[in-house]
Amino acid sequence: MKRQVAVTVAVVIILIGVVAVYASTSSNTNKLLGQGTTSKLLFQESTISALQAGDYAGGMSLKELRAHGNFGLGTFNDLDGEMVLLDGAFYQIKSDGKVYAANDSMMTPFASVTSFQPDIKLSLDDNAHGMNYTQVQHQLEGHFPTKNTFYAVKLTGDYTYLKTRSPPKQNKPYPPLVDALKNQSVFEFRNVTGTMVGFWSPQYVNGLDPLGWHFHFISADRTYGGHVLDFTVQRATVEIQEMTGFSVILPHNDAFYALGPLAAS
Repeated sequence: MKRQVAVTVAVVIILIGVVAVYASTSSNTNKLLGQGTTSKLLFQESTISALQAGDYAGGMSLKELRAHGNFGLGTFNDLDGEMVLLDGAFYQIKSDGKVYAANDSMMTPFASVTSFQPDIKLSLDDNAHGMNYTQVQHQLEGHFPTKNTFYAVKLTGDYTYLKTRSPPKQNKPYPPLVDALKNQSVFEFRNVTGTMVGFWSPQYVNGLDPLGWHFHFISADRTYGGHVLDFTVQRATVEIQEMTGFSVILPHNDAFYALGPLAAS
């Protein structure tokens, strides 16, 4: 009888230990996956390879997307312009180069968002005056602790030159992205002020996310912007956030299912 009691007590102790370990592991996993207050998760709707293949059918509403972050970029249903998510507000830059407020019912076929909590803050001041897009990239990458994770990056400042683009709305059957962009609108600006919202992605996510740098711009007065092609900085404040996780929601629509096997871009 004493032996049975001892065995029973031992089993209970083991079970309590297992539950405690599970609870601790579950708590850490929830934080990593964006369910805790310390979340630094990059959340993405669809993949870049699906977008490149021509899947422009919106799979998630902006209201649903906002639940995953207050900072990000992407596009809209039918590839109707460029998206900027800044301070929790969505903006649509159409092919006329103008900025429009985006409502919660609008849909997106591709977007990347996060809850922006910068780890690093630095200034591109007079010493950086005249640096172009490529030079700024190299400068910022020098502040990355590793190139094996993702980063959210915000540049707020003045630019002596800026070149952006925005695609026109597409009709079904959707063409591949390379063909859709043949009719894109390209804009050039001089002496502008505004914010660049962007991400840097590592090489191993080729096909899932655009590799390296991806920026969208919106002017300080919220009247113009687009996908960034080139710029020359005068001065800017830079904020960088290192990601702790990456979550992708795959499309569930006829266009995606009808695509051939998707490969790395």
